[in-house]
Amino acid sequence: MKDFASSEALAWKVSRTLEHGLVLDTIETLKERLGERMKDFVLHSDQGWHYTHPMYRAKLAELGMVQSMSRKGNCIDNAKTETFFGHIKDELDISGCDTFEEIVHKIDEFVYYYNNMRHMWSKHKMTPVQYRSHLVSSAVC
Repeated sequence: MKDFASSEALAWKVSRTLEHGLVLDTIETLKERLGERMKDFVLHSDQGWHYTHPMYRAKLAELGMVQSMSRKGNCIDNAKTETFFGHIKDELDISGCDTFEEIVHKIDEFVYYYNNMRHMWSKHKMTPVQYRSHLVSSAVC
């Protein structure tokens, strides 16, 4: 899950299978990280079965989050997330990993790098974390 404004990866999970618990676990990770700040967040997703499932929708409602989905075939809203996956595919080398746990560790390291060290032209050459801080301090003024 990425913040649309800052491009910061806020919550992520890696799984061996595409099961329903994956999206629920990711929401829990976001809840642990953000707590009450999740209320009134707009969470955008595609129309995959995970995101239309009643359990997922109920979890978002329980947390006070607003769900957003595009029409079928309208992928522009997912472009930022798809771009992030593209960066992972281009920049992360997992060829030396022998176990699933090593892959998860490499992904965690990449997300840390992406959020804290990878400067972005579109964010005034700041990292996503720096840009979030910039946005927050600008909003306070």
